[in-house]
Amino acid sequence: MFWVYAALAVSLVSFFVAAYFYNWVKKLPTANPKLDEVGALIREGAFTFLRREYRVLGLFSIIVMAVIFLFFPQPVWAGAGVGKNLLMVFAYLCGTVLSALAGYVGISIATIANLKAATAARESIQKSFMAGFRGGAVMGMAVIGTSLAGAALIYIISRDADVIMAFSFGASSLALFAKAGGGIFTKTADIAADLTGKVELGIPEDDPRNPAVIADNVGDNVGDVAGMGADLFDSNVAAMAATIVIALSLGEVPFLFCVTTLGLLASVVGVLCARLGKNGNPSRALNGGTYLTCGVFAALTFIACLASGFELRLWGAAMVGMLAGVIIGITSDFFTGDDKKPVAKVAEACQSGPAFTILSGFSYGLLSALPALVGIGLAALISYKLCAPLGAGYEMLGISCAAIGMLSIVGMIISSDAYGPIVDNARGVAEMADLGDEVLEITDELDAAGNTAKAITKGFSIGAAGLTVIALLGAFREVVQAAGVEITFDLMDPLVFFGMLVGAAIPAVFSAMLIMGVNRNSQLMVKEIHRQFKEIPGLKEGTGKPDYARCIDISTLGAIRELVPAGLTAIAATLLVGFIGGVQAIGGYLTGNIISGLLLALLMSNAGGLWDNAKKYIESGHFGGKGSDAHKAAVIGDTVGDPFKDTAGPSINTQITVVSLVSSLAAVLFLTYSIF
Repeated sequence: MFWVYAALAVSLVSFFVAAYFYNWVKKLPTANPKLDEVGALIREGAFTFLRREYRVLGLFSIIVMAVIFLFFPQPVWAGAGVGKNLLMVFAYLCGTVLSALAGYVGISIATIANLKAATAARESIQKSFMAGFRGGAVMGMAVIGTSLAGAALIYIISRDADVIMAFSFGASSLALFAKAGGGIFTKTADIAADLTGKVELGIPEDDPRNPAVIADNVGDNVGDVAGMGADLFDSNVAAMAATIVIALSLGEVPFLFCVTTLGLLASVVGVLCARLGKNGNPSRALNGGTYLTCGVFAALTFIACLASGFELRLWGAAMVGMLAGVIIGITSDFFTGDDKKPVAKVAEACQSGPAFTILSGFSYGLLSALPALVGIGLAALISYKLCAPLGAGYEMLGISCAAIGMLSIVGMIISSDAYGPIVDNARGVAEMADLGDEVLEITDELDAAGNTAKAITKGFSIGAAGLTVIALLGAFREVVQAAGVEITFDLMDPLVFFGMLVGAAIPAVFSAMLIMGVNRNSQLMVKEIHRQFKEIPGLKEGTGKPDYARCIDISTLGAIRELVPAGLTAIAATLLVGFIGGVQAIGGYLTGNIISGLLLALLMSNAGGLWDNAKKYIESGHFGGKGSDAHKAAVIGDTVGDPFKDTAGPSINTQITVVSLVSSLAAVLFLTYSIF
């Protein structure tokens, strides 16, 4: 139990680091009262949305808790008693509350750090970078510390696979809706603001005359910060849950907590050492912090394995996962970096019109999926083969360890990811508060690095989700075999093939529902912006005052209305396939869902990041610069990419995790009540 208690101790260290960074950022000055006014509007809008979203998700969670109590792990009328059902309800509740807390912590710091980073840009790019990064690090430390401490406490209390799965399902189900809802909110405002402001009126991106501009900045927080925090909290917990389920029978749970504990400790070292040199490149600084964290993690875990007597093959599997994560990140950087060839090529294509913008960006997005998918596949294959000689059950544990290895440095990954929306917001508030062109140039440079960082971290989290759900597939098989049924997934079995086809279609349907939600809400907001410019005297000239609250309300109501159906569709489809075809069909369903989901997630995340940076590449003075025909085409590409990279793409990996957990939790029901 040493490493389980060590996990609690290191989690406490991460909370102290988060508190230190929070106070450090909070003490930084703000430029002027106008900046404070803009910041207050953004903060109020973000928390208003979060409260309304969490009310809806609270009702959903109460319904799910009732279902868990009645049916999981066995129906209460089956005579096994209600003790374990109640424990699973408690574990589910802990997962949802901690996942919601991840989003709350993220918004709390992000809506402060954006103002501080904008103000610091008046002095230097180094100080602005530190304000943005340390703001992101608050979230990185708090989220991963919470997920590790939560998993350790649930393990101490129960040491039961079903209960641990319920904890993970709580985190995943809330993250699914939080990420989808936040993504719909942020892209509704972003698309409407870009199309009406940049394309129609030719005004700057964050011009205060645009009624959607505050909603756009609010969206950076509720989608890219709160939603992403819940998402990566979920990924980390799901990987730990799958590994615990597989490791319980093998007696290897201490190794899991060793790796995750030292991964968090390495992330603490990484965020404390992160700096931007005098002539430094922000992207290089972010990547350098990630590589330092990887090196510290590899060294610490190797020493710990030798000292604790763990199998070095398990350590090797974790290293394979970590290296695969780095490779996927480098791939995403190549396809989305503003200094790389694909971005320049798409920017060049913008000169020929928006159709060529879309065609070139979509093609690069498709290409970007291959190396990442090969990396995930090789990581799974190598870790499987590496651990197979240790005995039965260790091959799937090897894949789980690879997933844990990939997610081991997720504290640093979240810090870099949250940095992105913070500096994006800083750029917006700097323009609205008239902090000057020099500040805008600095925040633009930081924002471009943030876009690349977001693409890298999204690729990393999608890759981790890929390995995690393979491990969850192993956990599903473990649950079925624990019920006394031997199971194999033969592709020639029509039940398996039926499940695979349905599973492959669900990520596409899920993505379509989210993107259509963004489409519907953006059209409503565009109409509202047109109405305000038409009816408010002097708005275009800058003498009238826009009604920001109305646009925030459109985004909020639209996101709340659209976030539940897509998630429920994925869950309902899983249950339907299970009750029709049983565990064989579910095996195929999960396989199809994983393959299709990973492909779509990588395509959309990378294509979206590429279009965004192609727009910024043109705005920096290439191919005619701002206001040119190439710029207008790039803005249209960016609006297509917005729901790709910030709504559907990153939500898919959570959807895959949720259906995998539902499958494991309902496995006994599928064995008992399926039609075929």
